Amino acid sequence: MLLDGEEWRAMFRSFRAEAWRLETLPQYLMPQEEAEIRAFDEGKRIDLRSYRSGYTDRIKRQCAEGRANGRVRILTRPLTDYLRFEFSRYYEPHSAAGETIRILDVTDRPNPLADAQDFWLFDRSTVVLMNYRPDGGQINRELYEGDPAPFIEFQRIAVSESVPFSEYVSGDVRG
Repeated sequence: MLLDGEEWRAMFRSFRAEAWRLETLPQYLMPQEEAEIRAFDEGKRIDLRSYRSGYTDRIKRQCAEGRANGRVRILTRPLTDYLRFEFSRYYEPHSAAGETIRILDVTDRPNPLADAQDFWLFDRSTVVLMNYRPDGGQINRELYEGDPAPFIEFQRIAVSESVPFSEYVSGDVRG
């Protein structure tokens, strides 16, 4: 079953304990980001002290309710322009709002999740496959009907092999 619109938004409202994401691509081509990427390329940055969005508001609310949001981003250096944008525009404010973001840098080692695709895991029981073209353009979101065990194992590996976003960026390894 493909998820879009209200069905997709409902996934983020209805999870009980955790919404977790694995990101594997060097870039994502999302039409709604084009203006923000242009502004970033022109040197415009957000003010983390005053920045708010629907996403950060939701993260703060869910954290206050005891519901966790997390992700692991797999990457290699040097960082792509998109990753620099993503770090600044999304990861910094989302981390500040309470999302647990971790980085799995596979520049100098084998990728332990080379066969994994992008996905969301809700409450360690519901998997949504994020299907993308090789260039990062989204094809669709697909509710996975099989056993979530392999995705739970992907999550375990991703978390155990990664470092917190704040540690990664403070270690001056951004490329």
